[in-house]
Amino acid sequence: MSERPAIEFIDLKAQRQRIGKAMDEAILKVVHDGNYILGEQVGEFEAGLAAFCGAKHAIGVANGTDALILVLEALGIGPGDAVLCPSFTFAATAEVVAWMGATPVFAEIDEATYNIDPKAIAAALETARKHELKPRALITVDLFGQACDYEPIEAFCKQNGLVLISDSAQGYGARYKGRVAGAIGDFATTSFFPAKPLGCYGDGGAILTDSDEHAELLRSLRFHGKGSYKYDNVRVGVNSRLDTIQAAVLIEKLKVYAEEIEQRQVVAARYTAALKDLVTTPYVMPDCVSTWAQYTIRVDAGRRDAFQAALKAKGVPTTVYYPKPLHQQTAYKHFPVAGNGLPISERVAQEVVALPMHPYLDEATQDYIIAAVREALAAPTAAVA
Repeated sequence: MSERPAIEFIDLKAQRQRIGKAMDEAILKVVHDGNYILGEQVGEFEAGLAAFCGAKHAIGVANGTDALILVLEALGIGPGDAVLCPSFTFAATAEVVAWMGATPVFAEIDEATYNIDPKAIAAALETARKHELKPRALITVDLFGQACDYEPIEAFCKQNGLVLISDSAQGYGARYKGRVAGAIGDFATTSFFPAKPLGCYGDGGAILTDSDEHAELLRSLRFHGKGSYKYDNVRVGVNSRLDTIQAAVLIEKLKVYAEEIEQRQVVAARYTAALKDLVTTPYVMPDCVSTWAQYTIRVDAGRRDAFQAALKAKGVPTTVYYPKPLHQQTAYKHFPVAGNGLPISERVAQEVVALPMHPYLDEATQDYIIAAVREALAAPTAAVA
């Protein structure tokens, strides 16, 4: 194996080397201007974010979790209501539903894409009704950077009167049959947590929608329910604003985002070509482009810990997204689960492993990672069990 390089799981420093000067100037402009809350950069970024995906409105907020909460609040979702969602996801997806006093109903995922299975939503809807809940919305998650299979999902939501909320924190900018994630669903939300494909230098998030009425409502809700001015409170809201420095950071990052998505395709393709003979590599649906928030492979459950340990010994970081589905976690295990359980969600949680992935992963470093993965996978079972 070649000489061991220093490997970052997500190398934000490499991106900074590329756009650092412009970033410094953008941040200092905010500092000198002194408009730290809802300065002009916030509106500029919101316009750019909406234009990138083709949405009519973008509303910057404090983080991706708040983005989901504010959508549910705008819809008036609360006690007695059900929101369908996957279990194989980060806690925020169901957390926001419970926070509003509503009930998350967990649905099964598609084993190939890890996204919610369109064929499993009907069972979740029936489960909600069996629990005498009113089904109001469906939250999909564009997991690992790939958009969900939205055509059948949209048809189902329309047929059953469900609001479609696309949690695109990992998938904003992904392509789905000629459409762009962020402009799919009645609402789309995203997170700008630094590790996300489009991340800032702290916390941040956004809501995207084509609804003029809801955009106006959401802008009020994020700012204490303000009306015509900040001390005119026409409704109960929250304090959830994207600050100006983070907007300035995101303006610069958005300028290179399309190119970074293309660079991620190259990294992902090299991984797949080198590893597909030994391990289950990610599947991307036809006519779709992932943002590759993660590059997730699957290994036998009994080998995963030792596999990760072997890579760690060679300086290759890995992460498991996600080790336990929400319906098995203490905070969420009392909520309804669709059908006869979620065996796919439970199984893949024991097998998934994410490898280092970012647009600036050079070939030499990637080759080192690939060699380490192949060596660990090829080891006799007894040696890694």
